[in-house]
Amino acid sequence: MVKNYILIIDFGSQYTHIIAKKIRQKGVFTKIQNPLNVILKDPNIKGIILSGGPASVYDEGVVNLPLSLNKIDVPILGICYGFQYIIKELKGKISKAKTKEYGNTTIKIINKTPIYRGIGKDKINTWMSHGDIVKKVPNDFIITAISQNNIIVSAENQKNQIYGLQFHPEVYHTEYGEKILKNFIDICKIKEKWKPENEIEDIIRIVRSEVGKECVGLAISGGVDSTVLGIILKKALGKNLFPVFIDNGLLRKNEVQMRKEMFRELGLNVKIIDASKEFLTALSNVRAPSKKRKIIGKVFIDILGKYFKNNNIKILAQGTLYPDVIESKTVVGKSSTIKLHHNVGGLPKDMEFKLLEPFKFLFKDDVRRIGKNMGIAREVLLQHPFPGPGLAVRIPGIINEERLQILKEADDIYIKALKKWKLYNKIWQAFCVLVPIKTSGIKGDVGVSQYVISLRAVNSVDGMTANWFDFPPELLREISSEITNKVNGITRVLYDITNKPPATIEWE
Repeated sequence: MVKNYILIIDFGSQYTHIIAKKIRQKGVFTKIQNPLNVILKDPNIKGIILSGGPASVYDEGVVNLPLSLNKIDVPILGICYGFQYIIKELKGKISKAKTKEYGNTTIKIINKTPIYRGIGKDKINTWMSHGDIVKKVPNDFIITAISQNNIIVSAENQKNQIYGLQFHPEVYHTEYGEKILKNFIDICKIKEKWKPENEIEDIIRIVRSEVGKECVGLAISGGVDSTVLGIILKKALGKNLFPVFIDNGLLRKNEVQMRKEMFRELGLNVKIIDASKEFLTALSNVRAPSKKRKIIGKVFIDILGKYFKNNNIKILAQGTLYPDVIESKTVVGKSSTIKLHHNVGGLPKDMEFKLLEPFKFLFKDDVRRIGKNMGIAREVLLQHPFPGPGLAVRIPGIINEERLQILKEADDIYIKALKKWKLYNKIWQAFCVLVPIKTSGIKGDVGVSQYVISLRAVNSVDGMTANWFDFPPELLREISSEITNKVNGITRVLYDITNKPPATIEWE
């Protein structure tokens, strides 16, 4: 059981879980809490990080911490909004910036204090995103860095161990960002090393404690998260585990058969339920992305409910991860919801059974390390992410059998080509999107009007930011030719070269 940890107070930044993940990668456990209900008295807290956020510290309805910063007796690091919160609370001065800084910004370190220990340069590139600036630091604070625009970008009170950074050290764009976070960990003097694979026995113990002798149904998709969870729950619950795989008709080509074989190899006795007709009927003529997700969530639960009732199951287990929870709901203030395509974002609130989510404080890398430790095959653990509602979020607009079959065939060609070129495992996520517009084409000297396929491939560290993958032109030519020649209904293939941000990875 983890004892010492760093608490991250989330003021609504979309980067909050990246901070948590980066620190965990250094062997220190992290917890994220909402400032509305934060607990600051836990003796196991060895450091506190105040995250960024979309608001201004002077906005109406800004949330304040329940305890003065000067009364907190562990090191504090404020990032972006968190830095400005520190300055305001300790009687410094914040003002609107005449020159706003977004994206890559060079800063000059003017005081090499412990937070900058080991950085051999005076000027480094950082990632900024702010409209307010620090005009005056509080008493007993020193300025440690300024930007190329002569704006204060870091300051600290060494005596009280309070540190503030205007830039984001957690994103990979910031030079020496991980070193800065490691320096803060050293300031917190945490010696205990945390490893996710060491959590297996704790997860099993907690599951047994929560579940008792009740039967648990696992909604297993065959993806990394639910599969690893299935192996752990089998170990924890034995015959009281009922894994269920629901074929919603929105899966990739031949996926059901491949999953059957995989489950058998893993020793999981999974019940396969073909509910494709129910899902497609419910989605008939539905266009709105949010409505599609909610319908899928409701049908999913209805089908599970019937099966659970027949087997006296009162608990539903899901492989929900920390990013799923953070991105699928507003955390505080004006933070915006970016992602709703995970199961967690589509489940109805009035479910008749209890939800069990043993991975809800873990990241995908954590789960992969646990799975590797348990001997799960590499090809299972390195699968690309696949959204809960499946191909429904890869067909904008109306979903029907014709469009699904076209997308399945195109996607199958695409993924097979990536594996043939040995690029699949070098890409974070790759998939096809069926664009629901028809364009002119010529097939066999006959004019046709058919759909468009857009290829998507991105690399990412955490899924919060992503860069499009730079394919060899020869591969794009091969994929385009094969799709347009072999898939009836496609006349045009595009490649999406948009990063996240401004786009999301999925189209819906």
